[in-house]
Amino acid sequence: MWVRMLRPSISFLGVMTVLLGLCYPAAMAALAMGLFPHAAHGSLVFRDGHAIGSSLIGQSFTGAGYFWGRPSATSPQPFNGMASGGSNLGPLNPALADAVRANVRALRDADPGEHRPVPVELATASASGLDPDLSVAGVAYQVPRVARARGLSQEALQAIVDAHTRSRLFGFVGERTVNVLEINLALDSMSRVR
Repeated sequence: MWVRMLRPSISFLGVMTVLLGLCYPAAMAALAMGLFPHAAHGSLVFRDGHAIGSSLIGQSFTGAGYFWGRPSATSPQPFNGMASGGSNLGPLNPALADAVRANVRALRDADPGEHRPVPVELATASASGLDPDLSVAGVAYQVPRVARARGLSQEALQAIVDAHTRSRLFGFVGERTVNVLEINLALDSMSRVR
């Protein structure tokens, strides 16, 4: 008797495995590649025919002439997509305060004349550790340093920032953002043209 009850269960498991484990993912992947090929292939950014990053994953920039992204708490290196996650340090953990102080000190050392408050996103890591974007305030804080290092006026650099600023979703959801990789590549392209 139990064999008669077991047979439909095993059959149902097999059918659902094929449908939901193979057919559905294959159909969704094909649909994504047809409708959104750039995103479906990782939103890769190419230069001179070589993939140099993704517009969805932050990268570590440390030079004075580059905009720096949000700190990353991934290990063993920053912006490690295989180890996405935050530091998991609570607000009362002294290690979090030490990390924030170190991030603020690095920004102050890179631009000793800057006395404005450091935007919180430049001092703390995100939950994923992979954020590719900064808020307009996070980019604006760095404009004087990048302009000096690149030999540009702040107004000229701000025009480039404005051209790479993404508006809010549907005009009211979220904040305006700037993709750090894309703006740094635009600055490098501008330098190569000169």
